[in-house]
Amino acid sequence: MKRYFWLTAFLLLLAALPARAENYLLNGGQESAIVYKMVQEVEPKPATKSLVVSFVMPQTFESPTYVQRISDLSLDFSPQPSRREKRTDARGNTVLEAYFDDPGGPVRTTLSLTARNSVKLSALKSQAPFPLRGVPKELAPYLSATAQVDKDHPGINKKAKLLTADSTTEFDATQKILSWVVDNMSYVLTPVSYEATYSFGSGKGNCQNYSHLAAALMRAVGIPVRIVNGVTLSEPYDIELPRSILTLKMAQGRHSWIEVWFPDLGWMPFDPQNTQLYVSNRFIRVEVGVDNDETSQDGLIRWSEIRGQSGRPEFREIIQPGFSMDRVAIRGEKASYGPRALLLGPRMDAVFARVEPPPPPPKPVVPPPEVMKKLVYEVPYEFGNLEFPENIDFLATRGPTEKESDGSFAMRRNFVVETAEYVTTLGRQYAQAFVAQKPMRLSEIALALHSFGGEGQLWIDVFKDNKGMPGAPVGTSDVKDLSELSAKSGYAWVGFSFGKDGPILSPDTYWLGMGFAGTPIVNWFFRYGRPVGPRYGTRYKTIYDTTWSRSLAYEFNYRIRGLAPKAG
Repeated sequence: MKRYFWLTAFLLLLAALPARAENYLLNGGQESAIVYKMVQEVEPKPATKSLVVSFVMPQTFESPTYVQRISDLSLDFSPQPSRREKRTDARGNTVLEAYFDDPGGPVRTTLSLTARNSVKLSALKSQAPFPLRGVPKELAPYLSATAQVDKDHPGINKKAKLLTADSTTEFDATQKILSWVVDNMSYVLTPVSYEATYSFGSGKGNCQNYSHLAAALMRAVGIPVRIVNGVTLSEPYDIELPRSILTLKMAQGRHSWIEVWFPDLGWMPFDPQNTQLYVSNRFIRVEVGVDNDETSQDGLIRWSEIRGQSGRPEFREIIQPGFSMDRVAIRGEKASYGPRALLLGPRMDAVFARVEPPPPPPKPVVPPPEVMKKLVYEVPYEFGNLEFPENIDFLATRGPTEKESDGSFAMRRNFVVETAEYVTTLGRQYAQAFVAQKPMRLSEIALALHSFGGEGQLWIDVFKDNKGMPGAPVGTSDVKDLSELSAKSGYAWVGFSFGKDGPILSPDTYWLGMGFAGTPIVNWFFRYGRPVGPRYGTRYKTIYDTTWSRSLAYEFNYRIRGLAPKAG
């Protein structure tokens, strides 16, 4: 019998874990006063003949769970525009356009406001039936098919009807659809396309894709949905769970989500990445429409060029929020039903079926120690959370230049945002779980990092898993001086070597922890959700914690390299 006989069996004999829902029912609320400022700088080229910058004025909005009250709104320009035009569009958005004739230098716009945002997460009650009856005529646009929200696509239409076949209430239908979306989508920052059809076929996308796919599925069964564009702020907040704390954090920048119409509740906010019936008060609501192609007026830049010359203006956008008051008191209780991916929302008093989570990925069988000792590790093996945009200046990202029908040009804002955590803060340690599906000799772990300065050293510690938390140490990488990190914009892989005689890992779950000395200022890039590792797999602890009981609602980007045995 061959020396590696067990490897063939290993690929077949996999022990499945019991299905575990990650649906949390929330109670409590948030209340904040946010002094918000956004500074946009556009530097035209010598070829620029005229320039137009567009903004949508954020408005007060109220729903049973999320309230936004806007005051002290101002829009200042330097230099002053040649003229301004203000209008209200068909969706109720207030649009201001500023025109600059023959701009000779940079145009700086400062939007300032105070947003008093609050969230109330008490039990809701809805008697809205499904299918809906008597939807007001004015909501017809939010039931329509568009290029980005193709509700009539055969696959989307069939899936929506299959998911909601037994539903008798609107809440039941929306919960089933959203549970399917969060379990079947994986967040990527720069998708190939933003259309619902792309997301449905690939299972990938950013916030636009999540919004378009959820909207297409709901509209396909007669539920009105509108797309919301706005800004999220990076201020984290905690949800108290019975035996732990879950920390939530969004990137600071442009974001897309949805609002779903209930006849007895009105427009209810959903973030199809992980929340239903509410969004947090870290959201600044700006613009609404049927899809993201339509909700493109805020941040739109248009220009014309001198004949025979060309040049795309340069752009930077800086968001500067300040919380003059911030109160958060949210408690969560884990439900026994719902999706396997994270979903958060208040309790709902309505008739609904309990969604059963899909089975988790299989857990590898660990070979006996005597087998591990005899293996020869010689085949390159790489895995991890590998997708992130390298070396991007997040303050200067825009959509591609588009030529308009009148010969002018346009650039739209996009949703490429910096999703990262400051992981060298004093008093905190961060750890990320990863799963080795094969026996391996570990040689390198790389992290998606960016240095913002300071002095010091970095390294990685590897731990065994102990009931979903870092346990006994396995090994430590070499030490890397902060000066060795790239000075380029954005994030890049930073490799930490474990040498040619690195630790041997059996198939199992492990944790990598960021270690540091000195005063480095380093951010670690993350992806929303858990696209690769275990659902519980990102944790941190403070100097006051005796265990790693604090978890994060995302997954850091990491790359594991080593050598695996040759199958045979």
